[in-house]
Amino acid sequence: MATMSKIAMNARMRDVTLGAMVIALLLGGAAALFAQQAPAGPGGARGRPGRFGVPGFAAGFALGQLDLGDAQKQQIRDIAQRHREQTRGLAERMQQAMGAQRAAIEKVPVNEALVRSAVQDLAAVEADMAVEQARLHSDIFLVLTIEQQEKAKQLEAQGQARARERRQRGQRQPKGQV
Repeated sequence: MATMSKIAMNARMRDVTLGAMVIALLLGGAAALFAQQAPAGPGGARGRPGRFGVPGFAAGFALGQLDLGDAQKQQIRDIAQRHREQTRGLAERMQQAMGAQRAAIEKVPVNEALVRSAVQDLAAVEADMAVEQARLHSDIFLVLTIEQQEKAKQLEAQGQARARERRQRGQRQPKGQV
């Protein structure tokens, strides 16, 4: 039973770490992803997949496909910079909370109260990160025109559908296995 708990906790730690990394990538690379300065076509920014497989994809938007104006690009750069500064402290808190949880889990003999407390602290930091990600998403969305917002919603839905398909393909077993 202890092995299953440890496996579940390791999986949760992996998920939290990946989530934090995704948020850091979104915030850290947002300005570069939004810039759209290279020309379209072979070798241009619009012709290459971005970090998430879609040109300019970040914060839930495929911004490279929204034909942003120069003023919008600058506003988004400013938003990304502001959010990057605000999340530095959160990233440090996340690392500390993850370390505290790991230490609590590995403590012998088991201290259930300590483990529960560490998990609650980590959950609070995860919630703060999620709120910050939602703010980034909202702030960027408000810079877009109504037409761009509609297109962004369509692109988000398409991206979610592709992700569902990838997950479903990954769940299928190879031929010859039961």
